[in-house]
This record gives sequence, structure tokens and C-alpha cells, in this order.
Amino acid sequence: MADNRRSRVITQGVARTPNRAMLRAVGFGDDDFDKPIIGVGNAHSTITPCNVGIGPQAERAEQALKEAGAMPVMFGSITVSDGIAMGTEGMKYSLVSREVIADSIETVGGGQQLDGMLATGGCDKNMPGAMIALARLDIPGIFVYGGTIKPGYYKGEELTVVSAFEAVGQYNAGNLAHEDLVGIEENACPGPGSCGGMFTANTMSSAFEAMGMSLMGSSTVSAEDDEARQVAEEAARVLMDAVHHDRRPSQIITREALENAFAVVMALGGSTNAVLHLLAIANTAEVPFTIDDVEAIRRKVPVLCDLKPSGRFVTSAFHEVGGTPQVMRILLEQGVLHGDCLTITGQTIEEQIRHLPAEPPADQEIIMPFDRPLYPRGHLAILHGNLAEEGAVAKVSGIKQRRISGPARVFDSEEACLEAILNDQVQAGDVVVVRYEGPKGGPGMREMLAPTSAIIGKGLGDSVGLITDGRFSGGTYGLVVGHVAPEAYDGGAIALLAEGDTVTIDADENRLAVEVEEAELERRRSAWQVPAPRYRRGVLGKYARLASSASRGAVTDADLFPGA
Repeated sequence: MADNRRSRVITQGVARTPNRAMLRAVGFGDDDFDKPIIGVGNAHSTITPCNVGIGPQAERAEQALKEAGAMPVMFGSITVSDGIAMGTEGMKYSLVSREVIADSIETVGGGQQLDGMLATGGCDKNMPGAMIALARLDIPGIFVYGGTIKPGYYKGEELTVVSAFEAVGQYNAGNLAHEDLVGIEENACPGPGSCGGMFTANTMSSAFEAMGMSLMGSSTVSAEDDEARQVAEEAARVLMDAVHHDRRPSQIITREALENAFAVVMALGGSTNAVLHLLAIANTAEVPFTIDDVEAIRRKVPVLCDLKPSGRFVTSAFHEVGGTPQVMRILLEQGVLHGDCLTITGQTIEEQIRHLPAEPPADQEIIMPFDRPLYPRGHLAILHGNLAEEGAVAKVSGIKQRRISGPARVFDSEEACLEAILNDQVQAGDVVVVRYEGPKGGPGMREMLAPTSAIIGKGLGDSVGLITDGRFSGGTYGLVVGHVAPEAYDGGAIALLAEGDTVTIDADENRLAVEVEEAELERRRSAWQVPAPRYRRGVLGKYARLASSASRGAVTDADLFPGA
């Protein structure tokens, strides 16, 4: 074992007697003081099905760490359920929770000078929050995913949580009976696990697997299966080996590893939130990586997987046909994956997956061959133009119309937008604009699953565009553009839009623009004033004050001391 163990100070000298005394009270014996002290960040909670199964995982990991010669110490971490908070003021806390989770895990790891960290997570922000903390601490660490939920069923139809949101729009449009609305609600989420399509949680777990910070094959397990507990047990053993060899995140989270993560996200048809979170991780790891690098990867990697929300299949079915490792093997064969990247196991990516077939199984329809993809290019396009000088993110998979130019319907909050959609005030050809929902302006950059699902439910998914300085749920699809930067609160051009302005979204030309003369925009800018902050204190107030642009991951620790 490397001699730079951080907790070794506990065992040295008479002055450390008080430290040892307190640790005896939580179960340390004489022999335990010479063992690596490993934190187990337990994200179990009964707030959300995403996290309700994590407790047994953490306990299995704790036992495996003891058997491997460590002294594990368990602590809790928070979560906010996006699905429950969606469409409410509570959703403003979701992205903020990523920073709180990162800060809290870092605080425990740094404050207790731990030798290693096994972090668990289920709901969307658990994962990037934990990874940011592991990168900050730079001690041997591994992430263990709580697992995906299995699909629900109603009248023979496979359901996810998005089915419930879309059912509201269908019911409101008169296309769904009330008993069916209730039936979908009662059956959409049948048990533990994160939302079941390639939504944000499953996207991020797959990205971490591609980065080498989680076990290969672990990102798509089902929460209710014992496989999820077996993964936690094996992760504990792998972490102990990493501690003995002083294998740290800074050796694993490299630019090439991030390129691998983005390549896998593109191939899977993953969530727009991956752009935000992986940029945030790059910021913490001090890896040069910009939003425009995402576009370069998109142009090289096709969409290979037919997964919800824009496709047909759920993540548990994807797992059964090879899951993320199979996709990575295909990408490696085609030269768009860096096989020499190190993983937490000590092996390279190529060493971990080279035994897999270079082509997907022939008896399935979920993973397509590289030469017969669902879409020839990745689905997360980075747009620029006079409405997004720093960039914006468009999800373009599964849409029939890749360009729309229409009158702006401008709303200064998600609630006002949703009300207009449900009251049939949004028509085919409109471009809906939801602003002042960015990192600072929201604050917290709410997801817009309720409005986008209502648009789909109303049958307008192929004829209405939507742009926002907020975010989209991993369950969103359609011609939607989020993360518009600069945001409205920072005086971005989205703040200057007027009702009826012609707005153009062009996914093929990577363009987001308003067809208004620059002189007129400047006139509007001179009359614009920064609105009063919606929150002046508390966690939302702090986040609004510190948050960076979405184009840099909406982090709270970017350039805190510029020029120093």
C-alpha cells in the first residue's frame, strides 16, 4: 500500500488519542486503526423510487470492504426527486442538489481524511454530484449505481414515468379517458429504480462506465435484481485494490475518458443533461473540454440504440442484449473510442471489453450495427447564433422536422408556458420560448418535462419548437433546445425576444437565431434591466450568486479566484 494514506495520522502519536477514542465509539478496535478507512456514501432514501433500493447495496459494499481488509464508515447523502418535483417550484432545487451532494461528499471525505470513497446514487443528480466530489477529493473512488426501474404495464402497453406526463396532455386534449389516466398513473412506476428509459440517470451511469469510474456492465442493472447488490460487493473489492495501488480519479478522468463518455452518450441517444454534467465534471477535474467539443464528437458517432424516450425500448431490455459494454465494443472496433484509457480496475477500457463481439447480437432490435444506425450522427447538437452566442443544446433524435421557423410565443416562467399549452394557446408552427429559468434566473435551471410532454400529448410534437435557458428532462423528445447561453438573467438575447418575433431552429445548420435586425436588438438591450433575484437567501440564493453559465456546466466553483 502507498505510504501516503491520509488517515494514517489517526494512528500516530499520543496526540491522536482523542481521535482514536471517538472512533472506538463507532466500532473501531485496536486492529482497525491500521486499516484503510473507506467512506461509503449511502444515497438511500424513501423520497424517490430511484434511491429506495440503495440501502441494501451500501450494506453489501460495507461488508465486502470489511472482508477485503478495510474499515468502512458509512454516511448519508441527499437526493431530490426530479419526477416528483417536476412542474413545481421544487424543481429549482434539483440541479442545485448536484452541487450540495458534491459539497457534502467532499466535506466528509476531506474532513475525515478518508483513504477511499465508494459513492452510491440513483436519482439524476446523485451521479454527477458524487463524481464531482470524487474528482475534487482525488482519492481512490468508485461510483455504484442504484439501478434502473423495470417498466410498468397498462392494457398491454409498456410504461415509463414519461407516460404519466404525456397522459396529462392526452387527457387534456380529450384523447384519453379519465380511467385510463388513472390507470397509467397507477402502473407507470412499479417498483424501485431510476426512470426506465435512457433518461438522465441511466445516461449518466452509462457515461461513468465509459469513463472507467464504475464497473463494466453495472450501468444498466435493474434495482430490484440481486445483480445490483452483487455490483456493490464487487465494487468494494475493486476499490480496495485501487487503494492499495493509489489509483486516483485524476489518472482516470482525462480528456480521452470524457470523449469516451460523450461518444457512448451519443450512441445511446442519451439525455441532454449529460452535456451539462460532463462539462461540470471536466471543470472540476481541470480537463480542457468545451461545449463545442461535444459537437465534434457528435459528428463522428451515430445513434446505435433504439431506446426511450425517442425510441422503443427500456433500459432493462437493453441490459439483456449486452448493454453499455456491447455498445462500447462496437465503438472501439470503429476507432471512435479510446481503448487505452485506464479504469478503476487497473485495466484499460480495451482490456475490459475486447472479449465481446464487435457486432451486436443478431437476434435483437435494440442495438444496431455501426453501418446501419438509427441516425447517422449523434442526437445532441450544439447550436449557435444570435440567440445562443455561447451555445445551446438540441436533442434531435426521433423528430421528423429538423428545422422550424415561426413566431415566438414568449413566457417568463414554466408555469405560464404550461398553462398556455393546456389552454390551446400554442398552435402548430409556433416556437415556444421559456426564459428566466436559467442557472441564475430560475434559479436552478428547471427541467421542462411538463410543457414538452403536454406538447406531445396535444399532438404538436412535430410542429412546435421550444427553446429555453432552462433544461430538459432526460425523458423529453421533440424539436427542443435547452441550455441557451447566455441566459436571460445575464442579458442574453433570449431576454430581448418579443412576442411574434420569427425564431429559427435549424438542427442541420446548428443554428438558433431570431430574425431581427441587430440595431433593433441593441435598442431593446438598452431598455432591458436585470430583474430582481427571485431568491436572495438560502441555498437557491447562494446558487444564483455563484452559478456559471450553462455552457460551462452551471457549476458553482468555476473561477472563484480568477487571475490568482
